[in-house]
Amino acid sequence: PVAIDSALIAVESPLTLVPICSSGSCPNPSRYPGEPLLCTAPIKYQYANYSANYLHGGKGAIRFQLINQRSDFSFALLAGGLENPTLVAVSKQVAFKNPKAPVFPRLAQGKTHDEMTVTWTSGYDIGEAYPFVEWGVVASGGNPTRTPAGTLTFSRGSMCGTSYSYTERRLTGEPARTVGWRDPGFIHTAFMRGLWPNKEYFYKIGHELSDGTVVWGKSYTFRAPPTPGQNSLQRIIVFGDMGKAERDGSNEFANYQPGSLNTTDKLVEDLDNYDIVFHIGDLPYANGYLSQWDQFTAQVAPISAKKPYMVASGNHERDWPNSGGFFDVKDSGGECGVPAETMYYYPAENRANFWYKVDYGMFRFCVADSEHDWREGTPQYKFIEECLSTVDRKHQPWLIFAAHWVLGYSSNSWYADQGSFEEPEGRESLQKLWQRYRVDIAFFGHVHNYERTCPLYQSQCVTNERSNYSGTMNGIIFVVAGGGGSHLSSYTSAIPKWSVFRDKDYGFTKLTAFNHSSLLFEYKKSSDGKVYDSFTIHRDYRDVLGCVHDSCFPTTLAT
Repeated sequence: PVAIDSALIAVESPLTLVPICSSGSCPNPSRYPGEPLLCTAPIKYQYANYSANYLHGGKGAIRFQLINQRSDFSFALLAGGLENPTLVAVSKQVAFKNPKAPVFPRLAQGKTHDEMTVTWTSGYDIGEAYPFVEWGVVASGGNPTRTPAGTLTFSRGSMCGTSYSYTERRLTGEPARTVGWRDPGFIHTAFMRGLWPNKEYFYKIGHELSDGTVVWGKSYTFRAPPTPGQNSLQRIIVFGDMGKAERDGSNEFANYQPGSLNTTDKLVEDLDNYDIVFHIGDLPYANGYLSQWDQFTAQVAPISAKKPYMVASGNHERDWPNSGGFFDVKDSGGECGVPAETMYYYPAENRANFWYKVDYGMFRFCVADSEHDWREGTPQYKFIEECLSTVDRKHQPWLIFAAHWVLGYSSNSWYADQGSFEEPEGRESLQKLWQRYRVDIAFFGHVHNYERTCPLYQSQCVTNERSNYSGTMNGIIFVVAGGGGSHLSSYTSAIPKWSVFRDKDYGFTKLTAFNHSSLLFEYKKSSDGKVYDSFTIHRDYRDVLGCVHDSCFPTTLAT
């Protein structure tokens, strides 16, 4: 045994730890703090000094949990940590039996209520194997249907920023094109159409090889969505900003989502008690370290394989300077939305424009893309107004708006410092639309905590009621549900009059529609799954039609 200061064991796939970048060839650590001084970032690592504790006994052990990421794994022992690495030893490669096998299924509702999509990852290009999903009604006795899948991928060149050259031993720019790049494999999406409302279906993803044999994924079941307007029990989960974490205790880059496993595990535990999930932005916080997308899709697969997992775009998926987004910041690490737009399906007309609507029974969800301009006169503003105005409130009384950045209200400390309690230019163009079309609840993430407002219009509470709302709703309830798992955000010390409930903790929200007249809202903590805030709405169709300030167009008497 030899004592090595700052020793770590790094998991790498494929083996590209060598060469270790020489002086001047790696990103400037003062410019990119926390980035590894290696030509490629390891998938994860543990400090042997502490984890293995070999310094005292002369031997030690570290356990790593590996997921299938389409390549063999190697383990490297490095002295000097990631800041001044010296390669000591490299293990033999560890292989999965079939690293190309299909994994991590992700359901999503299609553009119509009778369509469910399934997306998955594999190592098979379309020229190697024929991707498909086999599906049918559970216990029907009929022959299953095989539906072909489309295949997509993306290259290093599709990432934002300056390219680099190994031959010149020069690395410049952000991690997505440099130290964080990793081949994403192939992403397949199949569409299961003509579903019977509320029927239980089974499905199994697969790839047919040239010799006729099939490489299968696991078999799963899902329940088809209800018909728009259907009067039945409907339960919906909404949260943002979850991220991912390693169950084996390893470190990884962009490693600041300590509550993500709690939220994931609580949702897995409660699978039978909800129907669809909306994750409103900031998914894995990969920030340009692309191996973390596999980590995230694997972590949420127990949920997404059985429930539609609808996503929105956040700053950590999309934002990069001069990339056509609304915010000129580097939060995506150079991803520019490419992994998010490829890894997950969402029913947008243009996948580069991350806005879409979902009709789920008595609900309509209008999901906006806060990373693109939403102000009056823009294409997104036109979409938002069309989504809000075309819903049939007699049959779909519960109208929900969702976006990532806080376009409504938040008493988060940095919004309070700006004096607006919102993302600058957030609600100015949208609040009249929300009011005119009588949005019930507007959800936002980005701020890593929970907060609920009174029913509001133009910063004023329209009622003194806090928990049981009935009759005509004169304003919109705004909810920040950004406590999915990332590091928590602080509030301003002075509590605004419109702030009904605040909680600086990890959690998620749940909507339960019992019928066309009764809605229950709940906020649950990820630590115990218990309800810490709730309210109800009880009303009839006439209450939705009732005019309130700025909600009805001018009228006149008939002659």
